[in-house]
Amino acid sequence: SGLAPAGASAGRAAGDTASNGRCHAGAPGVGDPYYPLYGNGGYDVQHYLLKIRYNPATDRLVGVATITARATQSLCRFNLDFQGMTVRSVKVNGKPARWSRSQDHELTVVPQRHLKKGHRFTTVVRYDGVPRTYIDPSAPDLPYGWIHTDDGADVVSEPEGSANWFPLNDHPTDKATFTFVVSVPAGLEAISNGRLVGRRTHGRWTTWVWNSPELMAPYLATATSGQFRLRTYRTADGLRMYDALDPDLFTEPSNPDDPASPTFGEIAQGSLARQGEILDFLERRFSRYPFSTGGGIVDDYDNLLFALETQTRPVYSKYFFTSPANGDSVIVHELAHQWFGDSVALAEWKHIWLNEGFAQYAEWMWSEDQGPGTAQEQFDAVYNGIPATDPFWSVVIGDPGPELLFDNAVYLRGAMAVHALRLAVG
Repeated sequence: SGLAPAGASAGRAAGDTASNGRCHAGAPGVGDPYYPLYGNGGYDVQHYLLKIRYNPATDRLVGVATITARATQSLCRFNLDFQGMTVRSVKVNGKPARWSRSQDHELTVVPQRHLKKGHRFTTVVRYDGVPRTYIDPSAPDLPYGWIHTDDGADVVSEPEGSANWFPLNDHPTDKATFTFVVSVPAGLEAISNGRLVGRRTHGRWTTWVWNSPELMAPYLATATSGQFRLRTYRTADGLRMYDALDPDLFTEPSNPDDPASPTFGEIAQGSLARQGEILDFLERRFSRYPFSTGGGIVDDYDNLLFALETQTRPVYSKYFFTSPANGDSVIVHELAHQWFGDSVALAEWKHIWLNEGFAQYAEWMWSEDQGPGTAQEQFDAVYNGIPATDPFWSVVIGDPGPELLFDNAVYLRGAMAVHALRLAVG
């Protein structure tokens, strides 16, 4: 898309300071070996204010991202991760900035004046387009990112989907706080992270404002929209909860061969009702719950086949809710991620087992507590049930490679490692 003009002085200032060594170009990545261009160098994001308007009828999103950051080195230019969408303008500290796109991932910004090390600066990016649904060639049946549904979108971005719907520093090592101002057609709900602080309908649009005051890795952000029954309540311990369930879930039996079976919605509602109890269980084993709100999102969408620990508000596939036991177990898994993966984030993506191993092991501890089987029995079932020649045992779970990032071995052998550690240290 070339360079957006910002006046001759912008280019002159950037060129002069770069040539005499007073400032630097921020690195286009943080050096993660799995995703070399993800994240960026030279600054630390402190807050994202994301104002977006999304129309499911056209799949079009119009956005304004205001990014407040602190320069960690003197910068002539810096990069943001952003792909697919059309950039309309970029301003830094209120003044038009030059920008360019490269490799369909990097948005390079050249401010009119260089940014001094240690100083805060604000970048405003105006953009629009149709957000991409990301398809990983190694798992084409598991789309993620901005997943377009019949009445909105399921937004689940791990590991690299966030850059499809807002500009960011896309790596878990740069957490920030978030404010979401999401406008959708009146009659639809927009569900994001944190606390709902306001909603207002004006004409054909309803604007939802959510504030997420605790630091969050950007891939955990969501702006899921559609028709939902939104229930707001507090747990026995006083934690504010937001549960969003698609009303269509209450019309579809969980067992298609048995029309009299409970609906997905009934099972999901029952499992979500146990969140306070599950959080108490996890708090006794891990520590105090690290956030100020909780809840969950369940959409009636056939092609969402996984759950994601979007911070404070996990998004669940309806297919986990085929029985109360299955429903409870997946909620244990995603709530355990609020400690392991969300509160404690990865330094590099190759360490993904630290997220998934502890979450899977939480399921085993829950099973031990609730009666179906002890953690040792779960360990033995995996160890004795999978032949030694199976590729399951050849995955290096501490460095599985991006193609096997979410391989079953990462989850189950990760949990086995945690169990072995627990046996050794108590």
